[in-house]
Amino acid sequence: MEQLVIERNWAGNHTYRARVIAHPSSVEELQELVASSARIRALGSRHSFNDIADTAGTLAVLSGLDAEISVDAGNMTVTVSGGTRYGTLAAELQSQGFALHNLASLPHISVAGAVSTATHGSGDSNGNLATAVAALDIVTADGTILSARRGDPYFDGMVVGLGALGIISRLTLDIQPTFQVSQSVFERLDWDQVLENFDEVTAAAYSVSLFTDWGGKTVGQAWIKSRAGDRELAQSPAAFFGGTPAPRAMHPLPGVSGSNCTQQLGIPGAWAERLAHFRMEFTPSKGDELQSEYLIPREHAVEAMRTMRRLSDVVTPLLLVSEIRTIEADKLWMSPNYRRDGIGLHFTWRQDEPAVRAVLRLLEAELEPFAARPHWGKLFEAGAASLAPLYPRFGDFIALADRLDPAGKFRNSFLDLTVFGD
Repeated sequence: MEQLVIERNWAGNHTYRARVIAHPSSVEELQELVASSARIRALGSRHSFNDIADTAGTLAVLSGLDAEISVDAGNMTVTVSGGTRYGTLAAELQSQGFALHNLASLPHISVAGAVSTATHGSGDSNGNLATAVAALDIVTADGTILSARRGDPYFDGMVVGLGALGIISRLTLDIQPTFQVSQSVFERLDWDQVLENFDEVTAAAYSVSLFTDWGGKTVGQAWIKSRAGDRELAQSPAAFFGGTPAPRAMHPLPGVSGSNCTQQLGIPGAWAERLAHFRMEFTPSKGDELQSEYLIPREHAVEAMRTMRRLSDVVTPLLLVSEIRTIEADKLWMSPNYRRDGIGLHFTWRQDEPAVRAVLRLLEAELEPFAARPHWGKLFEAGAASLAPLYPRFGDFIALADRLDPAGKFRNSFLDLTVFGD
């Protein structure tokens, strides 16, 4: 079960410090591993760009746990192991006639990892992926399983748990009947029109993403995902806020083939093959990149975007691309969208970490008036003293972690810096 090995994250910018990387083949093995370890964390798809998933002790890889996907059609839920990837889950649900409410841009990420960090897709009325969690099992510090379901005390504090409460072994998610989505891409939208009509832009479809480098007079691309039966974009319009329909499949990154991306050109198909930006069978995006994201309250969206455009001389040279998405408010304590609708300002950077971190310090200072909350799984500079005032339940979460893990078995340098303030 154990393996001494040097491992790196997906982007290659972080080498895991763990002494041992273990691959438990059952929940029982995972329980034994947790109980016998002094320090332990779970390692998912390795798509975190910081050290949130690291530890000086043992890393537990969950992909070997029971991979059964169990649909409960009566309660409209599905139960999966924590290491299941969204692409695998989506394909199985679609084959049985069901769907999730949304997907992130990458289907390759693990369910537990995405939920624990409040990873999200886009859509004015779509909560992040963690909002679909109806129940979960967590292996706690002594190796026992703590089961909780929506409505239980502390459940809202446990879902986006940052790995600080234990290791999620199993989750139950809300599902719905399958649905069709058509995806269209528009190029070179007029920035002035987008800013003046931002609510109309993001309300144009079930999911809308804007891709930009923040410079110039145009937004590079708009990815419009329209759900069948909802108010849909008119077929093949000549313009979308100044943008024109892309004549071929596009990739968010300039100069990269769109063949690795999900079906576009307005051709309808299953949600599982359209809501993510990238196809499961291809390597997503570019591995030699870094990522950051800041979640801004919806009422500050336009002002925050104007601020980013003002900083383009500093930001654009380091960027591969930036994405703007919208996310509905939720009530999960450590979610960046706790109690507020918002937009995500996502940055895909060139792999120059010292230069990126210098720009992040500037960005966080400039975005501070907008109460920007960083994505937990991506690069940011803020520590616990800066983050605590942004989360009304921050202190309650620390108290919950202290109760469930009094010895700090699941803590690491990332949590000490960003949550516990050690």
